[in-house]
Amino acid sequence: MIWLIIIVTVLFSSVASIWTSQSKDHQYVSLENFFVLIFLYFTMTIGFALIYTILQINGYNVFVKNHNDTADGFFSVFQDGLYFSATTLLSVGYGDVIPVGAGRWIAVVEALLGYIMPATFVARVVIDWEKERTIR
Repeated sequence: MIWLIIIVTVLFSSVASIWTSQSKDHQYVSLENFFVLIFLYFTMTIGFALIYTILQINGYNVFVKNHNDTADGFFSVFQDGLYFSATTLLSVGYGDVIPVGAGRWIAVVEALLGYIMPATFVARVVIDWEKERTIR
């Protein structure tokens, strides 16, 4: 359970970095902003995949696969969790892995963050651009 707390802390710290990181480039979209967004997606995907994996391995069904896969080891479950996390965060949702129980609420939070991150990225670019414009 301590791993779950650590993972959630890292996830929220990653999201908070959007507002605390300072841009040093003088472009409309800085390379720093782009890499922050990519890093956030990467961190969020892996973080939520670990949450799904830990819960699934500990007996809490948080997702169900539509294909028959007999492997139940950590890496097999993590692979399914990573795939489900990526399709949820990026709003693809193919439907071959379906959230159940508490997994539905976790998926809702993940999807919401997946929608908020691009909007926050655009807002940050506009704010950086405004700061740059007022300095000149």
